[in-house]
Amino acid sequence: MTNECVFSISTTRFDEDYTPSSNSRETTNFANLARGEDRRQNLRNAVTMMNTRVNELLHWDNSRGDRYELELDIVSVDLHLASKGVDAAFPMIEVLDVNIVETATGTRTEGIVGNNFSSYIRDYDFSVRLPGHRAKGVPSDFGDLHGQVFQRFLESDEYRERFSQSPVICISVSTSRTYTRLTNHHPILGVEYVADELSLTDEYFGKMGLAVRYFMPPGSVAPLAFYHRGDLLNDYSFVALAGTVATMETFQKIYRPEIYNANTAAGHVYRPSLDYGNFSLPQVTYDRLERNRLATTQGKFTEVSLMKPYGDVLQRWATKQPA
Repeated sequence: MTNECVFSISTTRFDEDYTPSSNSRETTNFANLARGEDRRQNLRNAVTMMNTRVNELLHWDNSRGDRYELELDIVSVDLHLASKGVDAAFPMIEVLDVNIVETATGTRTEGIVGNNFSSYIRDYDFSVRLPGHRAKGVPSDFGDLHGQVFQRFLESDEYRERFSQSPVICISVSTSRTYTRLTNHHPILGVEYVADELSLTDEYFGKMGLAVRYFMPPGSVAPLAFYHRGDLLNDYSFVALAGTVATMETFQKIYRPEIYNANTAAGHVYRPSLDYGNFSLPQVTYDRLERNRLATTQGKFTEVSLMKPYGDVLQRWATKQPA
């Protein structure tokens, strides 16, 4: 059973020339930005926001604010199921890999993989399975299989050969929780916040083996949630952490401007809200309705194409059970 499922990794450069391939995942995280007549300008604006932000964070010996540029690759992870044949693959995970380039010398610093995490099984769990159990509450095993598959990926030869460090997944804080500022402060991640209790998303990522901490970086207006293994503050360089913050803060300004492009910063006690009206829209076109619709579409696709026909096989493999 150990070899019944294997992973493969492919990458696509994300820049102003990015065009989704015909067989790429219909995720809106990237493809949504690359549509329409103004797609190139749309992508250029997003990348410019990221590069501006990384130079703001890495401001020392950087008087002109142009010392660094980000190099972004979309990492697509497929799962190959022996039960379907050697060439059969199911799309599982998509993340961004970030590297930081020093413009004057071309020196590249390895950044952190994990930005813009998306997953077909997570779409299934939240868009199909969870709504079907709302009357009974959250299933006790909610997120178990997804967490097991994710951890098998991190343990795989494919991951270890491609990435030298554990991922950090940075997303928006929950609108259902209240966050209180602490005194702890990090030069790149900024001031730390603590939640009144874990959200369902926090618990879901916990089953992936990831702990959560919340930080509001310097110059930001709201804290971000950082899901990680190990020691978030000491396992990664300042440059690598700056790449993660610059990338994900930009995407959150595009996805959730009510929170991350608000005109006033979070206070000592903070409750995020998408109903907040005092915010500015970035110069990037993004269709949030399509993003929500595609999450449901992809969740149903996962149910029909993976969970129903191969769920038992996947469960045995993910938990390392004998056949």
